Amino acid sequence: MSGGLFLSFEGGEGLGKSLQAARLGETLAGRGRDVLVTREPGGTPLGERIREVLLHARGLALGPEAQALLFSAARAAHVRDVLRPALAAGKIVLADRFFDSTLAYQGYGLGADLEGLRAVTRFAVGGLRPERTFLLDAPVEVTLARLRSRGERDDRWDRFHFDDRAFYERVRDGYLRLAAAEPGRFVVLNADRDEGAIARDVARSVDELLAAPAR
Repeated sequence: MSGGLFLSFEGGEGLGKSLQAARLGETLAGRGRDVLVTREPGGTPLGERIREVLLHARGLALGPEAQALLFSAARAAHVRDVLRPALAAGKIVLADRFFDSTLAYQGYGLGADLEGLRAVTRFAVGGLRPERTFLLDAPVEVTLARLRSRGERDDRWDRFHFDDRAFYERVRDGYLRLAAAEPGRFVVLNADRDEGAIARDVARSVDELLAAPAR
């Protein structure tokens, strides 16, 4: 993975992960960097099919363990077929979600066994971890307000978009616990503010990372 750099974006629904990944990708590409912006679940033909099942097949009953295994199957294909080759080619890879989402949502949010999830994750990704993970964080009231606004425009909410404050509190708490356990990897950003300000904070952090001596 010589020359490559792997960054991920995490956080609750509606907090701007996809937007910030795209903005950073545009900024870096504008500087002549070779950038790949990808997402989970997705990024491969298998991943996109699994995404349809997970996010839109609301008639299927999927418990947290089944959800986690499907996410991990998509992730394993993503790592093998997309992420590792891109990093080996020296690209900067920006992932809209990675394995922290499974720990936060299926683990902390829905109660699946965290050690079991970590074992499945290790099997799916090997030793691949993001160099930096940008966690977009905001009070649950912000998440719910944005989900309700989104629902007014599009009633095809996925299986995670339900008005359950306690669920989203657990997810947020899980993310913050993950960040506290790995302060060297996580950058926690206040997502309840101007998108441009968030983008500048992300770019500043990435600039510092790129300027650091190779280890």
